[in-house]
Amino acid sequence: MEYWRQCSLWLIDCKVLPRNHRVTADSAQVFDLAQTLRDGVLLCQLLNNLRPDTINLKEINIRPQMSQFLCLKNIRTFLSACCEAFGMKKSELFEAFDLFDVRDFGKVMKKKIKNLVLVVSEGDNEELEEDIYDPVYGDVEGGEVYEDLMRTEAAASQKQAEVDIRSCCLLEIKQTEAKYSETLETIEKYFMIPLIKFISATEIDKIFINIPDLVKIHRSLLAEIQDSVQNRNAENLHQIFIIYKDRLLLYGKYCGHVESAISVLDFICKEKEGVRLKLEECSKRANNGKFTLRDLLVVPMQRVLKYPLLLQELVKYTSDNKENSNLRLALDAMRDLAQYVNEVKRDVETLREIDQYQRSIENLNQCLLSYGRPKGDGEVRLVSNVDKRRQDRHIFLFDVAVIVCKRRGDNYEMKEVINLNHFKITDNPITDKDCRKWCYGFYLTHQQGQSGFEFLFKTKDLKKKWLDQFEMAISNIRPENATFNSHHFRMHTFERATSCSSCHMLLRGIFNQGYLCSKCGNGAHKGCLGKLGVCGRAGNGLPKMLVIRDYFGVPSPLGGPPLNAKIGDVIEIICADPHSSWCVVVLVLTTCMLAHASRFAGPMERHHAESELMERDNSTYLVRYRSRESKEYAISIKYHVFIAHKTGLMDGGLVEYYKQHSLKEGFRTLDTTLQVPYKELGSGFRPAVLTPRVLGIALARYDFGSRDTRELSLRVGDLVKIYTKSTNGWWKGEVNGRVRKNNFLHLYSCEAL
Repeated sequence: MEYWRQCSLWLIDCKVLPRNHRVTADSAQVFDLAQTLRDGVLLCQLLNNLRPDTINLKEINIRPQMSQFLCLKNIRTFLSACCEAFGMKKSELFEAFDLFDVRDFGKVMKKKIKNLVLVVSEGDNEELEEDIYDPVYGDVEGGEVYEDLMRTEAAASQKQAEVDIRSCCLLEIKQTEAKYSETLETIEKYFMIPLIKFISATEIDKIFINIPDLVKIHRSLLAEIQDSVQNRNAENLHQIFIIYKDRLLLYGKYCGHVESAISVLDFICKEKEGVRLKLEECSKRANNGKFTLRDLLVVPMQRVLKYPLLLQELVKYTSDNKENSNLRLALDAMRDLAQYVNEVKRDVETLREIDQYQRSIENLNQCLLSYGRPKGDGEVRLVSNVDKRRQDRHIFLFDVAVIVCKRRGDNYEMKEVINLNHFKITDNPITDKDCRKWCYGFYLTHQQGQSGFEFLFKTKDLKKKWLDQFEMAISNIRPENATFNSHHFRMHTFERATSCSSCHMLLRGIFNQGYLCSKCGNGAHKGCLGKLGVCGRAGNGLPKMLVIRDYFGVPSPLGGPPLNAKIGDVIEIICADPHSSWCVVVLVLTTCMLAHASRFAGPMERHHAESELMERDNSTYLVRYRSRESKEYAISIKYHVFIAHKTGLMDGGLVEYYKQHSLKEGFRTLDTTLQVPYKELGSGFRPAVLTPRVLGIALARYDFGSRDTRELSLRVGDLVKIYTKSTNGWWKGEVNGRVRKNNFLHLYSCEAL
């Protein structure tokens, strides 16, 4: 058997890889194993499976994605632990770059397997018993503790439960809330208050965060739920959850800091014997020693994420239409809360990554947080338009800027900061024809014609990934609809939890959560910018009005031709006389376009239309509103290998005509008809790889805007094909034919059909 396959089997035996991992396939190659290990995450998990607690997994970067810096940090953590915990010599190990760059991978495998197995076999074999293994592909931490604490006695016979499942759902909500409220009070009464005499006030705040506030809220929430279920037949239960949504936003702070709270607790127990003994005494008084404080601190995070699941079951078994509709509002509120909490937790991890970057870059006087979220880092070859020299550099890409550095050992020296607000991306497809290293690139061009840069990468695949990340970064700071309807939106950090002015869902995270209009002060998601009404403080912006009566030229105006308009159309007033009943207007939105939702894309510019249609069937088309250019409609159509854009097809009748007749009648270069509206999947649309098995179909219940290239945006009504599901709130799937290698969708935006 090939050596790399032996390595794969050993990793499976060590419970690091699942038995159905892609490296076990007959078609798998050694490169697949290298790609699996090169971020260092599984290697750190391996050491913990061989000898528990060798590495604190909370201190490694679980999702390094495109960050070379974080991947190398994980690998170096693994190598250091091999020396410190297993007594291995550096000569027995590989270099971090050997693995990351996949160079001399045979050396990596040979040294890792042979020497690590030898060291482990000389130790205590009992440490390798199966019950200590903790696979990476497990459930969220604390799940078993939560289920044990929330377990309730059956209040009805099986037969009765089958008759009225809805009553069982209500009973579960009431009973688990009572158990959870009791758990919070246990943490406060039996752990927090007794520890006040043993540790400082600062340490109390770090460990217990806002537990006293949660105790008060859930004491009140429990009373209202009990009253609703017992005395009101749960008629007002939906109102309770909707009202409490804002009060439960405290969970953002708690869940964002619970990991650091546990780290502080572990450190204090290790350093202070008296505190550790006191905690054991507190645990015995609280629950006869069954659960430690460490166990209980994770329970609140589990509970807040359970509310959507509990309400979802209740909605499922509520047949009354009005009650079902009301409960769906409550379900949406709790899903929004859960999504907000998840994103706060994610942002706390992102802040930790940014801090690691900050401490590793020398000569950097600016706080990296001001540059937004990190998009990735890695090696590039940089060419300046000024001196044309090619320089090997390490770049850190953020939403707002590129930090250009020179590597100095394990640290970096800052050479230049490129502010992306002043640049645009231009692809260089000519370089793709060259098969040499460092010959695949694109240009970063200054918008005012000043000096620009060319970025060159080792492989075509790397270039594509970086090009996507640069385009996403620029799209985040200069979103397409930033000035829609006279608004002036810019990326913004909201100090308090804020809801979107369009969809009324929460803005996610704790920094750069969304966009703020500097004129009217409204906040919005990126995906909602094109849906807001006219800016309330539009300055010299022209007013827009909604047509409430059809007009087809009768009576006729005195000073010019009439503008035909239908009920629901939107017009913009160019000139008006207060003493006259006539005014000069322009039509900006027609109901005939909105009526054909499968082809109408709303406000959209050329580049966005091209990205929507590039991988679609020939003759797929869309109708869009050119909000930035001449404020009129255009049609974009996929024709062979390019995308054509034509104006003058505003009339719905013309669109229907060209669905039957060739466009060459009016446009000589387009010998095709309008065949497939872009929101419908054509029969010829196929992904480039084997189609994965579809687990199910879901319907998007509200919009979701992506923040990076691994996520897919959703629009209300989108049909979602689900390929895989994970326990952390993300699905992998396909939306309306939009397919890339890693498309992730948030389950709280969808509902299974």
